[in-house]
Amino acid sequence: MNWTSLLTGATPNTDHNRTVFDRDFDRIIFSDPFRRLQDKTQVHPLPEQDFVHTRLTHSLEVSSVGRSLGREVGTKVLEKHPELKDQFSRHDFGAIVAAAALAHDIGNPPFGHSGEEAISAFFKDGPLTDRLQGQLSEEDWADLISFEGNAQGFRLLNKTGHEGLKLSEPTLAAFTKYPRPSKIVTPDKSRRSQKKFGYYQSEKDTFQLLATDLELLQFSETQWGRHPLAFLVEAADDICYHIIDLEDGCNLGLVSLEETVSLYASILGDKFSAEKLAKIQTAKQKVGVLRAMCISELITQCVDYFMQEEANLLSGDFDQSLADVIPGAEALSKIIKVSIDKIYRSRTVLETEAAGYEVLYGLLEVFTLPVVETLEGNPTHRSKTFFRLLPKETQIEIKGTDSLYQAMRSLLDFISIMTDSSAISLFRKVRGISLPGGR
Repeated sequence: MNWTSLLTGATPNTDHNRTVFDRDFDRIIFSDPFRRLQDKTQVHPLPEQDFVHTRLTHSLEVSSVGRSLGREVGTKVLEKHPELKDQFSRHDFGAIVAAAALAHDIGNPPFGHSGEEAISAFFKDGPLTDRLQGQLSEEDWADLISFEGNAQGFRLLNKTGHEGLKLSEPTLAAFTKYPRPSKIVTPDKSRRSQKKFGYYQSEKDTFQLLATDLELLQFSETQWGRHPLAFLVEAADDICYHIIDLEDGCNLGLVSLEETVSLYASILGDKFSAEKLAKIQTAKQKVGVLRAMCISELITQCVDYFMQEEANLLSGDFDQSLADVIPGAEALSKIIKVSIDKIYRSRTVLETEAAGYEVLYGLLEVFTLPVVETLEGNPTHRSKTFFRLLPKETQIEIKGTDSLYQAMRSLLDFISIMTDSSAISLFRKVRGISLPGGR
């Protein structure tokens, strides 16, 4: 791969005051799916404490870290390849990573990973499994039984009509951490980029076009190499959820201050000073200072390692998570172990995840049959009633297709874009647990 194609594709960057990548960022931040992240689970669902992160604050933080990673890498890439300076600036690198990182969670359903599991389980083992599977291709069925937030995000960003954001190809490619579909013949588990999938069959042609325009490496008919800047988007996410989830855990009393300080100190090494830390008055301030220092240190490590492997990134020979190979990798692995044991498996998190699982599974139980019967042209009175509860745009999409797969995709667009609160509210109403007007 070469940087000129990777940063251009079919998207010429002619305005250097407000580049196409700046426009990408603006379109994402003003979009409806992004705004809904303010009420979507990060780690602690629907928290009462105002200092705990939501998907929205997490995405903003990941974007900020991504911008720093992109700009520092851009500076070094332009120094190494001075012929690029006539077309690109360090700002372009930072803007691409910042925009892609801003959108990285945009496809996540309510209640995070438990929401993904609930959607997948409904199609895999639900009451309509046999009826649906017999009418779909293997590729389409693989999409439904493995709901993937990354692929859903790619779909939302590329939907036809007024909903699509029409982002530039470099930003879309940097967003796509897993450049393959759900069903492939020979998955290469040694490649980080093949761990999950990044687009549905409904967006197959869209991805293949941008892969061609950007001249991404192609390993097989359905497998491509990552855009190099996707590694920085992933690194920004890894840095934030490792470091900031620990901060949240400490603020909530799930991890002791002493253990939190020790874990952060293992990243900072010689840069950690117990004497300076002792001068900071409150525990929250201590943790905040250490969190900022750790993020800065990890940014430096990721940039250095990226540039060390730059040639291998372009050739496709490097395909690992930067957070797994930088000097701070061992310290990060200790943090994630503590987070799993004490934060992600805390009782309040598990209880809300379980409730979220039931909510999403229940909504699909209510709405899937009406969609199927409407598509088949023989809905019952019950199905007509529930179908009319769907948003008008969803109804129009479903009535405008004769494809069961596309109808299911439209239904899942509606389900996945909901906030935690709106999903709970609708579930209560359609199950008869609560009635309009609070009765």
